[in-house]
Amino acid sequence: MKLFELVPSPGSRKVAMRKGRGPGSGNGKTAGKGHKGQNARAGGGVRPGFEGGQMPLYRRLPKRGFNNKNFAKVYAEVNVSDLNTFENGSTVTLELLQENGLVKKVNDGVAILGNGELTKKLTVKAAKFTKSASEKIEAAGGKVEVV
Repeated sequence: MKLFELVPSPGSRKVAMRKGRGPGSGNGKTAGKGHKGQNARAGGGVRPGFEGGQMPLYRRLPKRGFNNKNFAKVYAEVNVSDLNTFENGSTVTLELLQENGLVKKVNDGVAILGNGELTKKLTVKAAKFTKSASEKIEAAGGKVEVV
């Protein structure tokens, strides 16, 4: 067998149907698009994934994959003004906050926020402090300790 003797097997090659070339072609006039309607128009048809108004498959299936929210740290938040309930000179810890009902669920620790004013001298031990919270605690004569 030589290169010039190569021919495709019979029936494997089909001549493309020429659209809109008269009634004798079997595909004249409407060129296989039928009469009127969305799909007969130029640029007609629906977007990929559209199911006629039914909720599409890509929206019916649950979301999967990586999301950083699963790994975000969650802190129990306590305002500086809430710390006025403790006695002057005491050390405020996580256990003490739970006993007094200021913190219910401890996830990754306690964050002290700078909302309100502090009138007592306290030593506060927490996982996080906002800048304004640490300034207010130290301005009242207390100490800030990051645990």
